[in-house]
Amino acid sequence: MNILGLNAYHGNASAAIVCDGKLIAAVEEERFNRVKYAAGFPAAAVRYCLEAAGLQLSDIDHVAVPRDPYARLATKLFYALRMPSFARERAKVLVKFTGVPEALAQSQDAAPGALRAKFHRIEHHQAHLASAFFVSPFEQAALLSADGLGDFASTMWGAGAGPRMKIQGSVAFPHSLGLYYTALTQYLGFLKFGDEYKVMGLAAYGQPESMDVFREIVLAHGDAFRLGLDFFVHHRTGPEMSWANSDQTPVLGRLFSDELARRLGPARDPEAPLEQRHHNLAASLQARLEEVYLGMLRGLAERTGLKSVCLAGGVAFNCVANGKIFDQTPFENVYVHPAAGDAGLAVGAAFHVWHQKLGKPRSFVMDHAYWGPEYSKEKIRAAIAKSDLLSGGYAIAELSEEELIRRAAQLVADGKILGWYQGRAEWGPRALGNRSIVADPRRPDMKDILNRRIKHREIFRPFAPSILKEETGKWFERTHPSPFMNLAYSVRPEMRDKIPAPTHVDGTARLQTVTQDANPRYWRLIHAFGRLTGVPVVLNTSFNDNEPIVCRPEEALDCFLRTKMDALALGDILIVKESPAGENK
Repeated sequence: MNILGLNAYHGNASAAIVCDGKLIAAVEEERFNRVKYAAGFPAAAVRYCLEAAGLQLSDIDHVAVPRDPYARLATKLFYALRMPSFARERAKVLVKFTGVPEALAQSQDAAPGALRAKFHRIEHHQAHLASAFFVSPFEQAALLSADGLGDFASTMWGAGAGPRMKIQGSVAFPHSLGLYYTALTQYLGFLKFGDEYKVMGLAAYGQPESMDVFREIVLAHGDAFRLGLDFFVHHRTGPEMSWANSDQTPVLGRLFSDELARRLGPARDPEAPLEQRHHNLAASLQARLEEVYLGMLRGLAERTGLKSVCLAGGVAFNCVANGKIFDQTPFENVYVHPAAGDAGLAVGAAFHVWHQKLGKPRSFVMDHAYWGPEYSKEKIRAAIAKSDLLSGGYAIAELSEEELIRRAAQLVADGKILGWYQGRAEWGPRALGNRSIVADPRRPDMKDILNRRIKHREIFRPFAPSILKEETGKWFERTHPSPFMNLAYSVRPEMRDKIPAPTHVDGTARLQTVTQDANPRYWRLIHAFGRLTGVPVVLNTSFNDNEPIVCRPEEALDCFLRTKMDALALGDILIVKESPAGENK
């Protein structure tokens, strides 16, 4: 039985395909159309998923869409009457959803009659919960989804056992931890969709000195929370969103009110320098999120009596908060979906149909994130032949795996910046060793070098370490696996001077634990670097430059050529700049 999951007409448009209970492929539309967080209909993502599964559209038995127009219908009607312009915009999107069958057939150049699948509309947060629980290694687990808004809810919790989930509660619009974090992110001058992670990094530079006000902005309320609505405008005007178009990054209108600026001071202009006041406000924002989020998790642990928890929704990308779950809640095991945000809805909707709707037993665990496209040696060679590499200035060699890893590890140990392009692309927003830029974590200046030469981004933003899983306890104060880079742990104090580049100012790092089973080539690269240096850790950042992570070999070559990377491992081919464009300093 073949199930196609679609996240369409919403940020992070994506597709996934599940065949007989096993995930075959999953990918975001942005990897193909090169538009960050692309919305619209995921036509190219669907095409890839069908090709990866060896199927035609006529072979699909079920299509799952993570949107239920009847969920919380009374709340929707209430706000439709209060906010007619917002209601009209949502109605336009809803019309698009009613046309998903036609759009799907058209996107694959198929006649409408070729699509015989049954369509399912899955409530947004149930799809989030399914995306984490049904692919986790846990037979039983507590469940929590928290994000900005989906089907007029922001939060949902419950418990899962075997192939079933039981929903225990939810928080409806206008109360939302995701909108809270986004509103304060805007207030701090970061206006682009998806900028919340920047503020999470900024928070480590400040002190939470405004907690009295922030506890008015987000109020404790029973098992959950409420927003102090005087600080926001979305409940009066509706959250202004542009989701429908695939050729533009989604846009959110202003969410915070003048009352916020009255209580906290003027909002930061995006072009103004960051001051200590902004650092402290970011710290307060993060601290209040942690108080509420971890408090909800403690309550969930008490009610369910379970020791494992599965997390999804955009708030689950807050790796700093996730890393504190072990110290501040009774949970002993945590699973965070690698695409915890809305891209993951495609996987969640498909598995929700397989298990919750059809009652099928569980037989799949997502223990790696490599579900995207892979390109053959022939396509890699063709991409090189069409590039500017052959005009000179580059040493190009096709090598055995052993020699490739030996040379690549030596380059990194010598302080070179290496593009590492291998196998299938990662699912989710993190580069996890197949579309990565790799560097030496021992160099204190490497963060500044990467930000200046490659990433062209804010200097305060940290990078992540990839570490051999078996070495984690020696370098970090926690050993629980973090395969998807969604947990931040404290680096052991005696090790911080040994890996200063990915260690954040607060002594933590958002680590990726790498196993030989999940990614043998990347594991061998880190292992070889460890043999050379005594440090079984590399600095890992996504292979891109203010764009979606590279997908095709042509995009990897373009990024390599226009930035100041020193070398590129493109499959089995190692490319080294003979006259580096810049020094590592």
